[in-house]
Amino acid sequence: MVTVREATFELLRDLEMTTVFGNPGSTELPFLKDFPDDFRYVLGLQEATVLGMADGYAQGTGRAALVNLHTGPGLGHAMGAMVTAWHNRTPIVVTAGQQDRRHISLDPMLSANLVELAQPYVKRSYEPYRAEDVPREMLRAYHLAMHAPRGPVFLGVPMDDWDREGEKPPFHEVYYEPAPDPEGLEKFAEVLAGAERPAVVAGAWVDRKGAFYDTVALAEKLNAAVWEAPLASRAGFPQDHPLFQGSLASAQKQVSEQLSDYDVVLVLGAPVFLYYPYVPGPVVKEGTQVLQITGDPDKATRAALGTSLFGNVAFSVRRLIELLPEDPGRPAPPVREAAPVPEAATPIPPAYLMHTLAEAMPEGTAFFEESGSSRGTFHEHVRPNWPGAYFNAASGGLGYAMPASVGYKLAQPETPVVCLIGDGSSMYSVQALWTAARYGANVVFVIVDNSGYYILKGFRDAIGIDDTVPGLDVPGLDLVKVAEGMGVRGEQVEKPDDLKGALKRGLAARWPYLINVAVEPEVPKLPS
Repeated sequence: MVTVREATFELLRDLEMTTVFGNPGSTELPFLKDFPDDFRYVLGLQEATVLGMADGYAQGTGRAALVNLHTGPGLGHAMGAMVTAWHNRTPIVVTAGQQDRRHISLDPMLSANLVELAQPYVKRSYEPYRAEDVPREMLRAYHLAMHAPRGPVFLGVPMDDWDREGEKPPFHEVYYEPAPDPEGLEKFAEVLAGAERPAVVAGAWVDRKGAFYDTVALAEKLNAAVWEAPLASRAGFPQDHPLFQGSLASAQKQVSEQLSDYDVVLVLGAPVFLYYPYVPGPVVKEGTQVLQITGDPDKATRAALGTSLFGNVAFSVRRLIELLPEDPGRPAPPVREAAPVPEAATPIPPAYLMHTLAEAMPEGTAFFEESGSSRGTFHEHVRPNWPGAYFNAASGGLGYAMPASVGYKLAQPETPVVCLIGDGSSMYSVQALWTAARYGANVVFVIVDNSGYYILKGFRDAIGIDDTVPGLDVPGLDLVKVAEGMGVRGEQVEKPDDLKGALKRGLAARWPYLINVAVEPEVPKLPS
């Protein structure tokens, strides 16, 4: 017999989970002792940062990542990032050490209600009844994290379990996502073929499931206008394509107005629809037919109207292409106008920053974006047009982009990675800079420094509150010094003439590089 720890490491090898993201504590030391030479431990200096890095890593590899947290306090620190992983549908196996079984009934220091704490934002939360069950439950956690819809799974392990006798469970294969109903796809194809003015709304699941270019082929076969789903966490369509019309607003009234020209709307890999401010109005105009294809049954059952089809989004798109007639019998929609080239000024306008960024970054760059007040401006000028080009937090919470970009770079070391993030947002997981330096993740961190939470000022204006709300300004941050204190090189940019050179230096660096750009403060206009 081997120990539970030895059996678990053997299983993790089989699952290709040999990178462990963690921040160690006393209840985790028995798992980490005699750490195998063929495993990599990625240390984060705060648990939210740890889980955020694992999120980016899992998105970069396409497989479940492994996280090891420190009992209740560590899991508590990580819960904000867990919410984001849940909404991102990222496969992560999250473990935490529980106190020793032999005195846990006495409520010792660092015993915790781990299962209950993790429960709301994981697919399963569990603590094994017996030590010898740990390897089998680890395998189950992996399969459940990978099964559609993917997401985090939590497993608490008492610290004395690792040295008990155990054995590796026999491996079994699982097929993770069902094909959609074939009759449903045929009906969808019939409706789309008969549409006069169809539109496609592309969401994060398109890119997540590898259907990016297939969706292009579908849209071209339909001659359909294509919109990005509201607040999409990944780009599901090339944003410089002639059929692309832009991003849908995040409020009912505005979405229904944007879609008012279409008689059939096919929503691919997105909710119907995701809103932010409450602006009442119809979901779509009367007479518009909504079809939804989603890999998330929750999004299907929550749809406000229409007909939903659950199953593999990529399979569905490819099957629709086969079922549709070769000649759509309709003209292509008008091509949207390109954004005007912004003028240079001091302070630097956000539009000028985004335009310069688009010119400087090579094709194939992965953008991790968390610049809430400048997000619309980013999409006007950068326009990602390749798979895996764009990521943000599907939860809407802050603290994702910086650690996720580091984790993604560790998974995809040859891919250029840019983290575009607001100055206020950067402080939520700034510890990721240390990990980037420690493990050589040469991410280019571009700080959009407006000295405040301007997205909140926009929301304040949208809901009709005056400017008496406190806490929306964040003056006095010196993020270049913060970065240097963690081993990351950086520079301050205040003049537009210095911006392009700084971006080139960041890209050329073989080390993580931070560029703090002082921008003109702009309050974004949200739907109202």
